[in-house]
Amino acid sequence: MGVSRTPMREAIRKLADEGLIILRPSRSPIVANPSVKEAADAARLLMVIELYSAELACDNATDEEIAHVTSIQERMSQQYDDLDAIDRFEIDMEFHRAIALASHNGALAKTHKEYLDRLWRVRFLSARTLKTKSRVLRQHKNICIGLQNRDKRLVRRELQSHLTHFVNNIIRHLETEQHAAPSKPHSTE
Repeated sequence: MGVSRTPMREAIRKLADEGLIILRPSRSPIVANPSVKEAADAARLLMVIELYSAELACDNATDEEIAHVTSIQERMSQQYDDLDAIDRFEIDMEFHRAIALASHNGALAKTHKEYLDRLWRVRFLSARTLKTKSRVLRQHKNICIGLQNRDKRLVRRELQSHLTHFVNNIIRHLETEQHAAPSKPHSTE
């Protein structure tokens, strides 16, 4: 690939830190394939983190930070049909990251980012086939209205509904993927 071993090792270590690959002693790393339970547990924890960060954002966010969150929502709304699935997904993640940063809790924002990174693949795969444009845009808009009004109940209600769909989509995707996978013979090692 034209790179030395040091940056390759660093890249592999970073992928392992993000839970995307599994390192094995004296063997090549393999792509992580989390179980439905592992992914659901991580998604549910991300949901708790996001709900708490949104509550803190209602208390701590500056008007400029709320305007930034709103501008992301408006950009997504305006460009939704023109974006490819990955760009649309990245804007959605930017929206959620901006709320976590607006919480003004560095540890929370860092943990939020780590879980977003860890769940990127399964989250993207579970979202790309769904036709949820109107619901997602409506919920994002209502979350912004709640932030602007510092209305924790509105933000929590909309975000809870939004993230419950996300958790259910991940579970449904992984269960479908699991059932579609061909059975592998058991190893006798």
